[in-house]
Amino acid sequence: MPSHAALLTIHQGLHLRLLAPCHLVVLLDTTATVEPVGVELKRQPMAAKLAKLHWTGLLVLAYQSCGVVYGDLSTSPLYVYKGTFNGSLHRFLGEEAVVFGVFSVVFWTITLIPLLKYVFIVLSADDNGEGGTFALYSLLIRHAKFSLMPNQQAADEELSSYYRPGYGTEDTPILRALRSFLERHRKSRTCLLLMVLFGASLVIGDGVLTPAMSVLSSFSGLQVHSSALTHGEVVLLSCIVLVCLFTLQHWGTRRVAFLFAPVVVLWLLLLAALGIYNIVVWNPRILRALSPYYVVSFFQRTGKDGWISLGGVLLSMTGTEAMYADLGHFTAASIRVAFVGLIYPCLVLQYMGQAAFLSKSPDCDIHFIFFESIPRPIFWPVLVIATLAAIVGSQAVISATFSIVRQCTALGCFPRVKIVHTSNRIHGQIYSPEINWLLMLVCLGVTVGFRDTNLIGNAYGMACAGVMVVTTLLMALVMVFVWRQSFLLAAMFLLAFGSVESVYLSAALMKVPQGGWLPLALSLVVVAVMYVWHYGTRRRHRFDVQNKVSLKWLHALGPSLGIVRVPGIGLIYSELATGVPAIFSHFVTNLPAFHQVLVFVCVKAVPIPHVRSYERHFIGRIGPREFRMYRCVVRHGYKDVPGDDQDFENDLVVRIAEFVHMEAAAGNDASAAARSSDGSVEGRMAVVSRPFDLSRTGLLMRAPQLNNPADDSVVVRAAAAAAATTTAESGGGKTETMQSLQAMYEAESPGFAVRRRMRFEIDDATSESMDPAVKEELSALVEAKHAGVAYIMGHSYIKARKSSSLVKKLAIDVAYTFLRKNCRGPAVALNIPHISLIEVGMIYYV
Repeated sequence: MPSHAALLTIHQGLHLRLLAPCHLVVLLDTTATVEPVGVELKRQPMAAKLAKLHWTGLLVLAYQSCGVVYGDLSTSPLYVYKGTFNGSLHRFLGEEAVVFGVFSVVFWTITLIPLLKYVFIVLSADDNGEGGTFALYSLLIRHAKFSLMPNQQAADEELSSYYRPGYGTEDTPILRALRSFLERHRKSRTCLLLMVLFGASLVIGDGVLTPAMSVLSSFSGLQVHSSALTHGEVVLLSCIVLVCLFTLQHWGTRRVAFLFAPVVVLWLLLLAALGIYNIVVWNPRILRALSPYYVVSFFQRTGKDGWISLGGVLLSMTGTEAMYADLGHFTAASIRVAFVGLIYPCLVLQYMGQAAFLSKSPDCDIHFIFFESIPRPIFWPVLVIATLAAIVGSQAVISATFSIVRQCTALGCFPRVKIVHTSNRIHGQIYSPEINWLLMLVCLGVTVGFRDTNLIGNAYGMACAGVMVVTTLLMALVMVFVWRQSFLLAAMFLLAFGSVESVYLSAALMKVPQGGWLPLALSLVVVAVMYVWHYGTRRRHRFDVQNKVSLKWLHALGPSLGIVRVPGIGLIYSELATGVPAIFSHFVTNLPAFHQVLVFVCVKAVPIPHVRSYERHFIGRIGPREFRMYRCVVRHGYKDVPGDDQDFENDLVVRIAEFVHMEAAAGNDASAAARSSDGSVEGRMAVVSRPFDLSRTGLLMRAPQLNNPADDSVVVRAAAAAAATTTAESGGGKTETMQSLQAMYEAESPGFAVRRRMRFEIDDATSESMDPAVKEELSALVEAKHAGVAYIMGHSYIKARKSSSLVKKLAIDVAYTFLRKNCRGPAVALNIPHISLIEVGMIYYV
């Protein structure tokens, strides 16, 4: 928390956090004692200690993480040796020293990268418990001004989870110089964003490659003891399973998720048992290959062929990024325990066992090395479990793809797509139909087009190496700018892991003609879509900022704003967190009438994973009290879902009422110089949470009464009144038109219609002691709510100026326009009822 903020607790249960002169932030709390900031900060370490899981809970989480986090990594033994010895290294297959060397390279690879880098270092760089590429980027842009995201406010830094306590605060001259350079040069910040988007696109590409690779590799084992089965039939069978896998995504994983961990754990134990069996039976001397001496000997013996073969060794790390990306579902400790206690030893034993078998069986078919090493009596059970493990690993990657698309959308880097929650209890389980069917089509195309796990493996390795290099670069920046570690330590980290990963990446690049081009092509397409969308969003926001309405002009209009004020509440949505958007003046110019209460609503993303519900709504006033104009900024984290508030209208009324009371209390204590002429605290904003006791706002809420004409929506009543001359009266006091429109309204959004009928009243018990100005304002608010709520949004058309370059015209007029026409509209994304929506058309020349 910044040092200028002061915190105190008053008996009514409110936290008043006094900011800069233009802000007043209020947070709810259940305490009723006055305490200084230092006492609360001292309690945080104790609270953190109490929040630590008991060791039994830790083991349960570690067990569950096996099914979600390690499904992909655990299936790597199906294809690592096949991919390594494919090609020119195949001629060394009969040499025991080379086979030992390959295992030694695999062993030290999974020791250095998954174990040392990810388990012990990268997992420590969590963003409030979340991990992944965007978590690192979020940490960076919060601790330095590297962000290109528009619409950020200084008040966002007051969010309780914005800064993580415990990081260093020392700012060295070198650090200041480097930060200043990156902040001043927009191109450097653009390069940083592109690097993050490239990493995210590679993860999305994994959602295509992992199912194809895992399922096809597992089914290829059928050909070992079924010679009549052709390769084409294996491909067809794999495609059928893939279609079923993607088709069942809309049901969610909650019904079968409890099977994920047992399947993967059983699979890992089988791998370990098979490895021990092969070591004992075939070649116990493989234990010598744990020495790094065999790594050096391997490259001395094989030379360039050994370097190229690293593209196959790289497959032993596929799925490693999931350890960090899925951090939000578990804890760092549970993921570490699972890897060190189960995943790592089981994989090492399996790779060692395969190498022992291979060193004594040079004539075996390398394409089926894993299945060849299985004793015949247990072949079919192992094949079944391998297929189930491949499906579990594919499911985890597909779910991760949905999650990262949602994060990109929240940060304005991906077109809006439909997000469906597949579980009412687990918030993170989501499904996107558009992304799901695109993944399925591309995945089937890869499976049918390549038909070979070696080609798919080359593409898979390229994606894996690219993501790891991006994570290493971002991690080095986090060490410097967030952890405030020395440049020497960051350079050592970058040199140690970046050099190793660069060697693997260079080997993967050698296989670009043999399938490695696929992830590059997919990533370029996805990055282009992301950046074009982000660029168009930034340009549109800049236009809004440059063309917002002057407050002086607004004040000069007077309380009526120079227009007819009609009953009701008008919610004007825009992307501006400050100022009055241009669509307001455009609307009143063409239709000189507006609602008696206006609320300018801005729904925006902030660079943290989740915004707590009591900090989400930022309420303020625009103009004097008589204008009845308010502002509501709704803040969401990149893992929150905008529009998830099912009772936004009623919540907004309650929060505005709470703000009016808070403003009056602050205005009574403020000096006359700090107040405007009418006594309002103009320009101040407050974080307002919904009070537990509604009577504290001076309002009462009652449930709707069925068949009560007074409770009908303003839209329904207005339409019915207009058609009254053509309709006949019916029983109960409603016309046929009224009943028909009401039925249509409730059929479109039944839950929303019931919530809209909730009635507010002034509490008589508190009204006598209430400030007359406050009572008058609340009465106007209640009256407007009873009249109805309308949603006003801009329907903008973005066009490049005539003087723009050809590249900009193609980006805005072609690419961005195409994406806007084929993605979900903002009204759909925010769950705005269509029957209450008014769209204002505008042309933006950017």
